[in-house]
Amino acid sequence: MSDVAAIEKLVQKQKQLKQEIAKIIVGQDEVVNQIVLSIFSGGHALLVGVPGLAKTLMVNTISEALGLNFKRIQFTPDLMPSDILGSEILDESRNFKFIKGPIFSNIILADEINRTPPKTQAALLEAMQEKSVTVAGQSFKLDLPFFVLATQNPIEQEGTYPLPEAQLDRFMFAINLDYPTFEEEVQVVKATTSDVKVTINPLFSAEEIIEYQNLIRKIPVTDNVIEYAVSLVSKTRPNNPLATDFVKNYLDWGAGPRASQSLILAAKTNAAINGKFSPDIEDIQAVAFGILRHRIVKNYKADAEGISEEDIIRKLF
Repeated sequence: MSDVAAIEKLVQKQKQLKQEIAKIIVGQDEVVNQIVLSIFSGGHALLVGVPGLAKTLMVNTISEALGLNFKRIQFTPDLMPSDILGSEILDESRNFKFIKGPIFSNIILADEINRTPPKTQAALLEAMQEKSVTVAGQSFKLDLPFFVLATQNPIEQEGTYPLPEAQLDRFMFAINLDYPTFEEEVQVVKATTSDVKVTINPLFSAEEIIEYQNLIRKIPVTDNVIEYAVSLVSKTRPNNPLATDFVKNYLDWGAGPRASQSLILAAKTNAAINGKFSPDIEDIQAVAFGILRHRIVKNYKADAEGISEEDIIRKLF
C-alpha cells in the first residue's frame, strides 16, 4: 500500500475508532483525541483529573478498540519496583526464573503515579524511555507498541511524591480531564445504571499500529513549521532573547528540546489523522497546550495573580 493510501485508510479507521470509544465514553472528545495522538506518535500521556471521571474505563476502552493488551497498576506508597517489573524466583529445580510483572503489556495505566516513592517511579522511567527493563542485571525488551498512561489527582497532595521534572518531560502530553456537562452526565448515569452490555470491536492490531507509527515519522515537514515549533518552545525560556516580558514575569523555567521534538511528532500525527500529508502551523498550535502544559514552571507571581499555564501558552502564538 502506498503512503498516501495508508494515510487515507488511517483517517477512516480513526473515525471508526472514535465511534467505538463513544459507545462507552460519553463526551471527552478532546481527551480521547489527545490520547489517540499520543499513541500514534509513540509517546506517553499524563492524565490529570479528580477521582471518578472514568479515567480507567477510558483507557480500558481505548486499548480494547485498538486491539492491544491492557494492564492497570495502582500506585501506592508501599509499591516496590519488583511489583511493576517482575522478579526472579527459585523454581522446583533450584534455578532462578524471571516472572514478568504487569509492565509487560502494550498499554499500562499507572494510576495515581505520584503516590509512589521515587525509587518505584524510577523503575517506570527506564521502561518509558528505553522500552526495556533491567532485573538482576539482565535486560528484557518490552512488547511494542508500548504506551504508559499515568493519572494524577490534582486535589489531594497529602502523602504524595511529586514527579520530578525529568520524569514529567518523558510524557508527551499532559491532558486535563474535566467534569462532564449536565447533558453528558445524564447520559452517563442512564448508560451505567442499566443492564445493557456494550461490546467494543478491535479495529487495529499491534503490528498495524507500529506500521502507522513508522508511517507518521516519514511524513515530511517544511522548515518554516519546524522553525515555528522551535521558536514557540524557545519563547517559554525566560533567559532566551525571544522570550516576551509576559514570560519573563511569570515563568521560572521553560520547556526543553524534547518539547520541540514532541510538537513536530504530534503535529505530524494530527495532520495524518485529518487527512493532510504534511503538518502546518495550525497543527502545531492544535497540540501545543497538551505538550507544553507540564513542561513550563510558573513562578509565585503567576500563582498569586491566577495566571494559568494555558494563559501563558496562548500568549506564545
